[in-house]
Formats: sequence, structure tokens, C-alpha cells
Amino acid sequence: MANTISVPVLNLTGEKVGTVSLSKDVFALEGDHKQAIADAVNVYLANRRQATAKTKTRHEVSGGGKKPWRQKGTGRARAGSSRSPIWVGGGTVFGPDGRQNYKLSQNKKAHNLALRSVWSDKAASKGIIVIDSLELKGISTKEFAKDLTAIKCDGKALLVTDNDNKNLIYSARNIPSLSIRTADNVSVYDLLNHRYVIVSKKDIKSIEEALS
Repeated sequence: MANTISVPVLNLTGEKVGTVSLSKDVFALEGDHKQAIADAVNVYLANRRQATAKTKTRHEVSGGGKKPWRQKGTGRARAGSSRSPIWVGGGTVFGPDGRQNYKLSQNKKAHNLALRSVWSDKAASKGIIVIDSLELKGISTKEFAKDLTAIKCDGKALLVTDNDNKNLIYSARNIPSLSIRTADNVSVYDLLNHRYVIVSKKDIKSIEEALS
């Protein structure tokens, strides 16, 4: 049994110009790996949190320097400061202090497994659009939008390229349904959050080599 799968290669006019052979271990992985995928997504979302939320304690809110009323004789409960947490406008107890740490981690082997699993799902659902070359002659969002229509990319898409491909990046970055990532920075969350992945023949082989 062959250890590779064949994926069609298109040009930007939508014509099939060949095929590319990809490893089954990366793009046709078998088995249920939902836990690894879920862990990868949780790690990604947790590490993306800024964790800058902060509330003021009773020592940080303004006011409250004077005792609201005398200790005895008023018929009311004792009160030492209007900054007390039980008062409206007082401090907050056990609130975030701006130093929260939500960072999570996943070992490399499990993360690699999660990536190969979601790449395999994308390949099985024909969500990977491999292009022979993503080099554009000039910068034009209008023309690149026509290219997307030609390759039948009619949904939310992830465009994988390198930072040196300026014409492509400048042409694609203003298209609302398109996100741009480099080949070495595609996350499990990115793959799950987009219907299509547009990638050049060169970069899909680089991804395969990195995950093999």
C-alpha cells in the first residue's frame, strides 16, 4: 500500500497543472486524536490571553479617609471606611490583580500529533488548495479576489506564505475572509477556524517535512 496521497495542484486561474504526493503520516493520519486537538486549542487560546484585567482593593480606591459616622449612638452598624468591600464604590475582594498567569503548555509530540490530525481532516474534506506558485506580478486586492474565485475558494480561508512575498501579502491582507500565516506558524486553531487552506506547492512540502 502506498505511503503517500495525491493532491491536485492548481494555478491561480483554477486550472489543474499537476499533482503533489504527500505523506499519509501527515495528511492522511488515521485514528481518533480529539484529546490532543482539544488540548492544542486550549493551549493556544490560553496563551493568547493578555491577562491585564485588574480591580482595585480597598487600599487603592479613592476616598474613605474619614470614618463615615461615629462608632456608637447612631443605631447603625459600625463603619470605619467607605472603601470597605461591602460598600458601593468600595474595594473588590479577590479580584484580578493584573498579574494572572494563564499560560499552558503541550509537549511537542502531542502538538505534532494534533497538527497532523487536523491537516489530515483538511485533506480528507478537500479543504487544502495547493497552488503551483503564489508569486504575484504586482499588488492588487481586486485581482487576487478574482484569483480566489477562480480556484473556487468561496469561504473563510487561511493563506500560507512567507514574509518575503510582499505582493501577495499586500494584495490579500484587506480581504475580510482571509487570514495570513507563515508556513512555520500555522496553529491547530487556525486550521480548525478556516474552511480552506491556500498554500503553495513549495510550502506544503516544507510543512510535511517539519511534521514528519
